[in-house]
Amino acid sequence: MTRSLDSRPGTEPETAAPTALRQQLAELRGPEAAPHPLDARALAALAAIPGCRRRALLDGAGVDKAALARALGAQVTFGQSQFAFVRGHAFEARVKADGGAELVRLLCGQLREEPPEAGAVDVPDLSAAGPEGRTARTALALREATAAGRWALLDHPMLSLTVAGTPAFLEPDAVIVHPDGGRTIVEIKSFAMVDGAADAAKVGAAARQAAVYALALEALEGRVRPEVLLVCPKDFSNLPAAALVDVRRQLAATRRQLARLERVADIAAALPPGLSFATDLPAAELDAALGAVEAAYAPECLAACELAFHCRERAREEGAVTVLGRGLRAELGGLTTVEAVQGAALSGAGDAGDPVVAALRRAAGLRAEALSSAEELV
Repeated sequence: MTRSLDSRPGTEPETAAPTALRQQLAELRGPEAAPHPLDARALAALAAIPGCRRRALLDGAGVDKAALARALGAQVTFGQSQFAFVRGHAFEARVKADGGAELVRLLCGQLREEPPEAGAVDVPDLSAAGPEGRTARTALALREATAAGRWALLDHPMLSLTVAGTPAFLEPDAVIVHPDGGRTIVEIKSFAMVDGAADAAKVGAAARQAAVYALALEALEGRVRPEVLLVCPKDFSNLPAAALVDVRRQLAATRRQLARLERVADIAAALPPGLSFATDLPAAELDAALGAVEAAYAPECLAACELAFHCRERAREEGAVTVLGRGLRAELGGLTTVEAVQGAALSGAGDAGDPVVAALRRAAGLRAEALSSAEELV
């Protein structure tokens, strides 16, 4: 919704706050750095670690986390390889070469419907100036395709989703509009589908990414189908194979987790003045700046965040039990460090009435008993 500006009392604070926030976020990423755009991969990873204020702030400010990790001297292994990137683009171009007829045919095969005749698939032009213009053009194309009552393929549409108080522009591979107005998101991947099945971990990652697109598409008028069309190479060939993947569970989880994210404005308001993540700063200064924002490291971050190795090193230095996994962290209750756990188990520290402390002492006693028995046998 667009607000009109006038001279009535009380209108200035409504516009001043967003302007001040944008200025602060620009200062955080550095005066010369353009904002690094969020994509569906980043949002899927962000949703997987909703308690990490550090990532929410960096992504909301548009900080390039890979460049930041390199400036810190940390290892960066997160992301898609160049080979997979090129192979994926080549396969996608082949699948779309006939104007969307092949994708619609694959979808109809999964739905057990008769595919449309040649030339019966509309492919609207989605070109426009800037992401905002492309988003508006996509919304118009969706309305026109729904009103036409024909098959339509939207090739790389632009969608918008507000995350932690800031807009993110998302670009799915394609969206197919059915004659009845339903909309199916298409995910085209370069990993193989062998005998009708693909690697479960890769399919799960694709489903989480597609759920982000579905969440953005839900904001527009129309019905989003809960199944995503996953298109992959068939049996290591260059021929396409397809499967429908139900993303209702991933969609519900993504919606819930993104809703829990704290607003970037709230996190930024608690920062000390002059804080900056500009990558041309000394590594020690950047390390101190990151230390001012709480992180929520877990081993799962290694597959989802460019700063994971840096955060893991700091968590190990602090003796945080999060390095051992979220499951164990949840089991340990108020014991947040390895030192506290060892103290409760071996030194009699902690509240003896605490079930966690009692369980640790019991486990330590059983271990000591087992070691004693083993020594006697030797």
